[in-house]
Amino acid sequence: MALIDQSVQDFSAALASRAAVPGGGGASAAAAALGAALGEMVGALTVGKPKYAAAEDALRGLMARAETLRLRLLDCVDRDAAAFAPLAEAYAIPKDEPTRAETLERCLRAAAAVPLELLELCCEGIALQEAFAEKGSALAVSDAATGAALLNGALYGAAVNVKVNTRLMRDRAYADALDARVDALLAEYPPRAQAVFARIYGA
Repeated sequence: MALIDQSVQDFSAALASRAAVPGGGGASAAAAALGAALGEMVGALTVGKPKYAAAEDALRGLMARAETLRLRLLDCVDRDAAAFAPLAEAYAIPKDEPTRAETLERCLRAAAAVPLELLELCCEGIALQEAFAEKGSALAVSDAATGAALLNGALYGAAVNVKVNTRLMRDRAYADALDARVDALLAEYPPRAQAVFARIYGA
């Protein structure tokens, strides 16, 4: 059974177990999907209200983008697990095996790719929450703040799951390029997520 088809209870139990997957990457993807869903909720609770008629077309567009994002984030849950499995096998290759280094490097790249994609998707989600918080009903924007907080936490989870792989790569130029991308996104998007939260929390 796919991880995303499990009940919340079963998924959380799997996280709590000794099983290698799901792990932090999958948990981050699931949290981010919930954050994106909360943006959709803000839109759903706002469209159709006369007071917000001027923003309705924009909100419908945001909802469609958030739905697409949510589905991509859910897809990352199982893709992250699938990328980690070969890496776990590569670590078990005897150190004197001639192909070990090459295999490990290939698997590290694959294992870093999904959390990097997840991180970029979280950034997209934070940008959407900014728009939902601006255009959504005053009675629903607390959900945009909650969504921003979840996406922000997921962003950090994705970032550390990139770095845990890049630090072991032999190709330092490739690893440094990934690290620079992560650092740039961390410099920009957490402050934006925190600004959404702070504006609504302090209103």
